[in-house]
Amino acid sequence: MKLNSTGIALAVVATVAAGSAWAVRDEPIQPIQPAKVTNPAKVELGKRLFFDPRLSRSGFISCNSCHNLSMGGSDNLQTSIGHNWTKGPINAPTVLNSSMAVAQFWDGRAKDLKEQAGGPIANPGEMAFTHDLAVDVLQSIPGYVAEFKAVYGSSRVEIDKVTDAIAAFEETLVTPGSAFDKWLQGDDKALNKRELAGYKLFKDSGCVACHNGPAVGGSSFQKMGLVEPYVTKSGAEGRAGVTGKDEDRFNFKVPTLRNVELTYPYFHDGQAQTLEEAVDVMGRLQLGRKYSKEEIGQIVAFLKTLTGDQPSFILPLLPPSSNETPRPVPFD
Repeated sequence: MKLNSTGIALAVVATVAAGSAWAVRDEPIQPIQPAKVTNPAKVELGKRLFFDPRLSRSGFISCNSCHNLSMGGSDNLQTSIGHNWTKGPINAPTVLNSSMAVAQFWDGRAKDLKEQAGGPIANPGEMAFTHDLAVDVLQSIPGYVAEFKAVYGSSRVEIDKVTDAIAAFEETLVTPGSAFDKWLQGDDKALNKRELAGYKLFKDSGCVACHNGPAVGGSSFQKMGLVEPYVTKSGAEGRAGVTGKDEDRFNFKVPTLRNVELTYPYFHDGQAQTLEEAVDVMGRLQLGRKYSKEEIGQIVAFLKTLTGDQPSFILPLLPPSSNETPRPVPFD
């Protein structure tokens, strides 16, 4: 394999996309492809539901509250704020590119986006509703009834349809077009020397063992604190809470590094406030390596090239409530 002066592989694999030939470098990270929408009506319904706060007890919290699409698909808080200002137990992961993950939530307790979508609605510390009450609200809104009938062939609203539609929308929230993707596709001018040096260091250090593929992560569960113990006040126990196995304690889903400059603070407990801090901690605890300030700067420069085109769309107009729609209870 031929290398350039920075040690980056130049080998390419011929690929065909959108009817024209383009080249992809032979790297452990692959470019993100644009979303393919096969059912636009379902996606539009899911978008409304994603932004609708009436799926919460308070009538104030929507999916977008914790996964703000204007803020990298997260809320930039150490832990999210739920019903009645309840402090969340864990940092909200980004919803962007989440369809590429092996499972959903830090502990992987939901197998896919559809299963995940129902969790926050019924969680008393998040949206604090029930699935039955959420369905009652939607069933009382004529605009939603008509939309569910158009998409699913029946005017009967069911939680399975609600989560299916939300998942369909979330599957479109991918972020292609990053500078790194352009470099992967053969544009030698897309990255500068500092960014390329950061990527080489990222690879040579072993970061790509976990952070690989199109999402640059999300495909495995790993123990937090392999070389040194991770000290935290968080009570989250990772996969052990799902599997009941002690060996899974502190095993968390490896987060995607796509758009990582937008999704601060970092780690499951939100303890690292900056990318520089996160790189330093991960180097020491996961790799047993103490990066210099210059090396940290190079890796951070590379990580910022992973910011892609953010989802862009017209905000949905939500159908008005009817006289029969249960009213919100913002203050218990």
